[in-house]
Order: sequence, then structure tokens, then C-alpha cells
Amino acid sequence: MRRVQRAAVFGLLAGLATAAVAEAVRPRGGTSVLVDWEEVRSAAHSRLEQSEISTTSLAAAQKGYRAMASKLEEPLLEFVGGLPTGVDLPRFEAVDREGWLDLNLNILRRVIDPVLEAGRVPNSLIVEVGRAGVDRYVGLMLGFLGRRVLGQYDPQLLGAEPVAGEGLYLVETNVEEWAQKAELPGEDLRRWLILHEMTHAWQFAAHPWLRADMERSITTLLESTTRKASPAARIAAFVGILPAQWKLMRHMQGTMSLIEGYSNLVMNELGSRLLPGFDRLEAAYRARSSGKSVLDVLIWKLSGLDLKLQQYRKGEAFARAVYDAYGMGVLNLAWQGPDSMPRLEELPNPESWYRRVAPVGARRT
Repeated sequence: MRRVQRAAVFGLLAGLATAAVAEAVRPRGGTSVLVDWEEVRSAAHSRLEQSEISTTSLAAAQKGYRAMASKLEEPLLEFVGGLPTGVDLPRFEAVDREGWLDLNLNILRRVIDPVLEAGRVPNSLIVEVGRAGVDRYVGLMLGFLGRRVLGQYDPQLLGAEPVAGEGLYLVETNVEEWAQKAELPGEDLRRWLILHEMTHAWQFAAHPWLRADMERSITTLLESTTRKASPAARIAAFVGILPAQWKLMRHMQGTMSLIEGYSNLVMNELGSRLLPGFDRLEAAYRARSSGKSVLDVLIWKLSGLDLKLQQYRKGEAFARAVYDAYGMGVLNLAWQGPDSMPRLEELPNPESWYRRVAPVGARRT
């Protein structure tokens, strides 16, 4: 009798589970994309811990940024190299945290929306649950970054031609908060950050191939997730484990590592020459990078941001090693084209990059 009762209970539970799964996957008519941007924005906005900053204050900060940038542009270009005739660097914009959030939501949508549209799925309960999880995760990451990011350059990758809206930004809310908390000289801090972001703008403005190469890589990666293929192949493409994807991702990682590392080298070399408060800024930056809370460390590790930061540090060490050994002229050989960029395995071994890229007649032993 007990066996019969157990069998009946197990049968009932199995039936309920089957019914629940069937209800979860039952099509409800129409199709959905897997991200709801309004929900993402709402989730991120709730975590921004917005500090009050008036429109008037933002306008004044922006005017100050542009005045500083105009004075820094000449020494910057003398150090890194000039610009093509008729090409100018974009002007700085001042944003608060909410402005930064809207800027980056637009960037994400520009890149991801085509993939989402191509990957629409039938409406069902399980899709709704999955979308809610994705929305909260993306919102959490944006909210976390929105409280920390100090500056940003948007090269308008995958933007419509001609490129419009390319811009340089400082997040005045975060800059001012850090300046006060760490008791930093506010003008020197802003000039230091401006040097970093202006270097990014120079990288793309002086080397048009860079934008084209990055767009080509991103487009190829996105197409690998949307082309018609078996379900297993599409899953593999989405998580980035196809061999072709690995090759592209390694190329992009090497490129991004140099982009960031080179900019850090420039901001520190010029900062040490131009900014009276440079030593305080550098010490405060090191303290900020190492003084993360337990929650911050957990988020950095779970999101993969920690690995990306390590890669950028390798890029800075690479740029520093080449600059110290051979000077800016040799380091700038990296900007000749995609094949001159350091490969991922060359970042910890700058000499191998030097032997590969430097002209034979110009090499120093």
C-alpha cells in the first residue's frame, strides 16, 4: 500500500512539474526580444545614487572642460603626433550620472538591437522570466559603472555614416565627488582626465583604419550569433566559443589593451610635466583602484570587469616598456594598421612585438 501511495505522490508531482513546464514554454502569441531597455534603464537608475547637480553647474563645468582641452591639445599632439589636415578632435561634454546612463544605453542599443531583432523568440512565460533576469543584470552593471566612471570617449562604432555624435565626456558628478572625497586639486584632476580621453579621440581621428577594423570585428562577431545555423551552433556563437570568434576576440583584446594602455601612458607622461598636483592624483588613483569594497570586488569578478582591467594593465605595461626602451616613435608603429597592433601573447613580451613590427634597418639591439 505504501509503495502505491508513494507512486501516486511521485506521479502527481511529475504531472504538476510537466504541466508547469508546459505552461512556461507555451507560446502566447507574437514574438519578443530578450532585452527590455526601459526595464534596464529603470533598474540602473535605481542604483545610481544620483547626486544633485544643476543644469547651470553642468554648463559651467562643460565650459571649463573645453577651455582646458584647448590649452592641452597642443602639448598632446606634440607628444603623440599630429592630426590629418582638416580633422579636429571632438569637444568635451559634461554629463551627470543619468546623462552617462542614457549615453551608454544608446551605445548598447546601437550595437545590440540588430542582434535582438534577428533573434526574436515566441512569447512565453519562460521568455518573460529570462528577459527579467537579463534586464536586472544589465541594469545592475550599468548602475554600478555609472557611479564610478569618470570619463569616456564614444567613437560611434557602428554609427550611421557620416559619423555623428562622436564625443568626449566627463561625468562631472563622479569627478567632483572623487575630488572632494580624496581632497584632490579639482582643476588638475579634470585636466588629467581630459588628457586621457583626448588621447583616445586622437587614436581614432589620426588613424581611420582603427574604427574600420573594430567595426569589422564587431560586425563579424554579431553575424556569427544571427546567421542561420543549428541550435547548438547558435548557442556556441552566443557564448563566444567558436574558433573564428576566439581569433577575432583575441585580436580585439590586444587592440583594446593598447588603446587603454597607451592613453594611460600619455596621461601620466604629460601629467607629470604639466600638472603641479600630479603626484597626488596618481597616488589617489592607485588607492581608488585597490580600495574596493567586498561587494565591489565581487561584482568586478562576476562581471568579468576584473579580467578586462588586468588586460588593460598589461597594455599599459607594454606601452611603458616600449616607450622607455625605444621612445614614442617606435611605440607609434603600432598605429600603422591592424597587423601592427600587439597580439595578446606579445603584451607580456614587448620585445617579441618589437622584433616583428620594427623595420629591420631601424632595430636597436
